[in-house]
Amino acid sequence: LGKLLRIDVDSGSPYAIPPSNPFAASGGLGEIYAYGLRNPWRFSFDRATGALWLADVGQDAWEEVDIIQAGGNYGWNRKEGTHCFNISPCAGSYIDPVVEYSHAEGISITGGYVYRGSAVPQLAGQYVYGDFGSGRIWAVPAQGPYSPVQIAQGANISSFGEDSAGELYVADLAGGQISKLVAAGRPGGGPARLLSTKNGSVAWPPAPEATFYLRGDMCRPGCD
Repeated sequence: LGKLLRIDVDSGSPYAIPPSNPFAASGGLGEIYAYGLRNPWRFSFDRATGALWLADVGQDAWEEVDIIQAGGNYGWNRKEGTHCFNISPCAGSYIDPVVEYSHAEGISITGGYVYRGSAVPQLAGQYVYGDFGSGRIWAVPAQGPYSPVQIAQGANISSFGEDSAGELYVADLAGGQISKLVAAGRPGGGPARLLSTKNGSVAWPPAPEATFYLRGDMCRPGCD
């Protein structure tokens, strides 16, 4: 725990260190790309900008979303989110998360993706993530302001997936179910939901416990 490593598995034996790594020449182990993390649970690259988004599971009280910078120190174990952890003051050259939430809203963050698909235009350019414990799913604009909105309610969200078209999927560990995010206003009407699949077969409409709804206030002026 604690560090994000970057290596070149196509060179060297057993691997090579990319010369662009922040500590490739000096100052730390060459493999280290960023540090001060506690327990990252899923990271992804924004396919449009290349930005690296990472969700970091907290200890006692706070979950966080970070945008990773080369050589960045994200504060653990002096800070949990933007808050001092078991020490005060905790000033330092730390990079604060762009989003955090308390354990009143969830207990274990699951990182997702910046949405670059076309099926859900309301979510264009927003980072979508969730919580394993509470099942909440949020979206936050990737370019800010970083003010999340809860867009759906799930179960034990263990992972997100992205297909070649940029569409998003959600894995429910407890139910053994994978669901696809689909748009509001699809032919036939009805609320937006996740198309549910289980054991390779498609169930439509999904079972009630596998149904997810987008909040209507996610729709900006000009969308259906």
